[in-house]
Amino acid sequence: MNARSWWLMISVGLGMLLNPLNSSMVAVAIPRLQNGFQLDFTVVSWIIFSFYIASAIANPVMGKASDLFGRKKIFLAGLVVAFVASILAPLSPNFGWLIVFRIVQSIGTSMMISVGMAIVRIHITEKQSTALSVLSIFQSGAAAIGPFIGGVLIHWWDWPAIFFVNIPFVVASFLFAWRMIPKDEPASVARIMSFRKWLNLMDVSGILLFTTGLVATLVGLLSAKSSGHVSLWHIIVLLIGLVALGVFVRHELKATSPFIPLRTFAKFPTMTWVNIEFMLVNVLFYAIFFGLPSYLQMVRHVSEFHTGILMLTLGLCSLVASSIAGRWIDKSGPGPVLLVSAILMTFGSVWIVTLNQTSPVISVCMALAAFGISNGLNSVGMQAALFKSSPKEIIGVASGLFSTSRNLGAILSSLLIGIVIGDKFSFGGFRLLGIILTVIALSLVFMSRRRRESEQLQES
Repeated sequence: MNARSWWLMISVGLGMLLNPLNSSMVAVAIPRLQNGFQLDFTVVSWIIFSFYIASAIANPVMGKASDLFGRKKIFLAGLVVAFVASILAPLSPNFGWLIVFRIVQSIGTSMMISVGMAIVRIHITEKQSTALSVLSIFQSGAAAIGPFIGGVLIHWWDWPAIFFVNIPFVVASFLFAWRMIPKDEPASVARIMSFRKWLNLMDVSGILLFTTGLVATLVGLLSAKSSGHVSLWHIIVLLIGLVALGVFVRHELKATSPFIPLRTFAKFPTMTWVNIEFMLVNVLFYAIFFGLPSYLQMVRHVSEFHTGILMLTLGLCSLVASSIAGRWIDKSGPGPVLLVSAILMTFGSVWIVTLNQTSPVISVCMALAAFGISNGLNSVGMQAALFKSSPKEIIGVASGLFSTSRNLGAILSSLLIGIVIGDKFSFGGFRLLGIILTVIALSLVFMSRRRRESEQLQES
């Protein structure tokens, strides 16, 4: 690749790392936010929910928008949105406004995630696999060191610093992207499309139904858990959410340009099971990713700085395992890799259950290492399983659904933590979380073995 291609990758990579960086830094900020705003754990967990809900919606929407209006414009607009959110979030007068700016930040960073890969695929014509792997390093590296950076920043400058730290990345990416990303013209259909046709193409009705259903369901469940009893209001909100999700499913099955193409799942069952498995994998990973820092700080009274250092175990093991997984999959396929990953998740979950209040804090690194290695294996293995199970003609749609499964897994993990832990993070709640994660991990071992057996039958 020539020098211009490398600078293009750097400009895109600096923008794309903002989403995983901001989703991971907040893991060590939960206790400080809880104390600063005087809120219970369930309410503060919306700082996680809001980011992933907004990402789950913004990723496919902005992908469609970039096809209509131009990828460079969407990328640069995303940087501007992320810049504004990073400036305003630390100035939030209350937690409600912080959630608003967190959602704005998620939308802005998702705009870059949605179009970054496409920009590289279109404008770098040689050694594309190398280019895509470099972008993956930007993203996985940001997610890996996010808790460490967050811990250091919060230790020295409090929680607003995790927003201000975005500014130099945004400015650098904007300056490089403005100069290095070639200009692309909007699709001709976008110039003549009516507003009504645009709404139908973007499936705005589906987006609104999905958002309403998901948020109302989460509010109903978490409010009941937080208050300690189930009231009529909780039941009504929960029913509104479930009805909205039911209407959403019916709408998506009839829509000509659906927000989430559910018919694709029915048409390709193997791909469907890969997405379900990937969603469960992310439930496990993010439950640990967000649960362990709170356990260390609230139960074991470890500082943000030292929590960040301990969490670095998770990220570094993940990066090392990712580099090994590719070669392993080339030789043996994704089946063995995913089976080993599921076994490691089971080990990590069981290890959490065996911890007690006098266990050395360093022993937590055993669970972090197990989940880090399994995450590295999964990040490559699940992608390979998806490509193997998806017809080439729908690989773009399949990749979008795959990303949605990741976000849904992150949302479900936050919901699980909120329900199990409740208003105050405790050792008993953390142990119960470990038991539930063990059950999920064992189910993944079973699913991985079944898939491995199916692959062997097909090969024979």
